[in-house]
Amino acid sequence: MLVIGERLSIMSKRVREAMQRRDKETIRQISIEQYKAGAHMIEANIGPAEDEGEELMEWMVTTIQEAVPLPLSLDTTNPLAVEAGLKVHNNEWGKPLINSTSLDPERFVMFELAAKYNVPIIALTVGKGGLPRNAEERVEIALQLIEKATEYGILPDDLYLDPLVLQIATSQEQAKEVLKSIRLFRELNDPPMKTIVGLSNLSNGCPKEIRPILNKHFLALLMYEGLSAAIVNPAEVMETIKTIKVIMGNTLYAHSYLEI
Repeated sequence: MLVIGERLSIMSKRVREAMQRRDKETIRQISIEQYKAGAHMIEANIGPAEDEGEELMEWMVTTIQEAVPLPLSLDTTNPLAVEAGLKVHNNEWGKPLINSTSLDPERFVMFELAAKYNVPIIALTVGKGGLPRNAEERVEIALQLIEKATEYGILPDDLYLDPLVLQIATSQEQAKEVLKSIRLFRELNDPPMKTIVGLSNLSNGCPKEIRPILNKHFLALLMYEGLSAAIVNPAEVMETIKTIKVIMGNTLYAHSYLEI
């Protein structure tokens, strides 16, 4: 499973201030911590970045990749900033990932960028009417997203379907719908469609001590359903990921499997 480190997000006060000050040391330190914890990719979430977005994304991409030999997930609604990041991304470490597009026509430009630079993209299963109510609505939206991606020449293998994890504190019933969606998304294509979640969305608004418990157990259930990738805190979940892989038979058991 693809593990994308989530900690370099503008939602974090520490990271936001580092971005504002162009504090390379903080960004590098967090990047290295996630790399050592087992991340395969690093998320660079700069938010809407309506002002100076291009320069900020360029700075983030180069700063992170100066510190760790990993590809990046570029998270912003500003398409100019996404393209700026794609231009400076060091593809020696792997292709970058665009986060994200949806059925909103204003977001179709992200499909254009994914096709232009031949990179994978995350597609949120959000319809024109808002958030989906259940797994079946998510599947309907996913089919439209697959069709739209095909129009832009994007192959199914380069499309990650995101069912949108919602807060369990306010939308408890949606957790089961997300699990069902992962299973149904995989059945939409052969080979199965790739799937991704922003895991920590589940525990937003919950007490600090409960959040990692919720996240880790939900991840185990998602992996059982066939989840392909997750945007997570790698230090929090790598033990769970390695254990589930052993239980599912994807990794050969050894007493030292947690150290591998």
